[in-house]
Amino acid sequence: MSKTLSKRFLIGIILTAAVAGVVFFGYRYWQSRKFSLPPGITSGNGRIEAKLVDAAAREALRVKKIHVEEGDLVAPGQVLVQLDTVTLDAQMAEAEAKVAAARERVAIAEAGILSRNSQIRLARIETERNRKLVEERAGSQRDYDISRTRLETTIAGLAEEEARLQSAKQEVLVAQANAATILTRIDDATLRSPVRGRVLYRLAEVGEVLAPGGKVLTLVNLEDVFMEIFLPSAQAARTKIGAEARIAVDNAPGLAAAGYVSFVSPEAQFTPKQVETLSEREKLMFRVKIKVPEELVAAHIEYVKTGIRGVGYVKLDEAAVWPSWLQKLVGPALRDPPTGKPGDKKIREAS
Repeated sequence: MSKTLSKRFLIGIILTAAVAGVVFFGYRYWQSRKFSLPPGITSGNGRIEAKLVDAAAREALRVKKIHVEEGDLVAPGQVLVQLDTVTLDAQMAEAEAKVAAARERVAIAEAGILSRNSQIRLARIETERNRKLVEERAGSQRDYDISRTRLETTIAGLAEEEARLQSAKQEVLVAQANAATILTRIDDATLRSPVRGRVLYRLAEVGEVLAPGGKVLTLVNLEDVFMEIFLPSAQAARTKIGAEARIAVDNAPGLAAAGYVSFVSPEAQFTPKQVETLSEREKLMFRVKIKVPEELVAAHIEYVKTGIRGVGYVKLDEAAVWPSWLQKLVGPALRDPPTGKPGDKKIREAS
């Protein structure tokens, strides 16, 4: 009796294990089918990335004040860092004084020209009077010669005054250019954000003297957010610039963001030492960049973090339909994805 019970018990265990195995593998198969991609859509692993931008000094200056901290969001044109401009302010005051002095020399030269013109008019009157007196034999030739020489000398003096005026005007222009250069240097001492982004690193402290080109902050440019994936040769050859794409990240399951293909590398990233056979050519992988629209990033900028892992999906066939689990989007879908410009490099399958 005990042997019969033991046998039944063993059979029960085996049947239970078999059922459990069928359920497990059936569930795995269902899951794989549930998240399988339809023909015309491909995918690749990647992470959210963005370009980095540095806030750096153009010349050697001391850091006076830093207005932001690591992790802060910044807007285009926002003041990030103020560098000390005491020396530049002194140079600016000197340059402005030189501009004023040059303008004064212009005024003096213009007054000299007015004076010379008056002298010329008077000299011409005297010369003409002496000429008539000589013709009428009522005046001396000597007086006429003196008045004529005085007229010629005054005219030459006018030319000298006009040359002095032109020189003074040039001095004004040079002084103004020097002042504008110093003003630009003072303006460059105020470091502003060129992009909408987030402060990633703070590389200097208040009181520190920077070398020319010295970096104070590194920003993540949130106006250029993208994911890079790698596709095999056959799929890369079918990928178009501007093709619809989706990005799904690990920390937001069930949601996707609409994007578009903005770049397909013309060169393989993983290349065997020798590419001779078809199987070796199929191992070639090409970098594909999926860009997230700026409007979408701006609408959810508080949540955008670089480095987050996920999966990028690309339409190889425009007629393909996104599966249901890629249709629940963060923000609206792209109505009119950007198209490739003339001259965009196309990927051809390596031969």
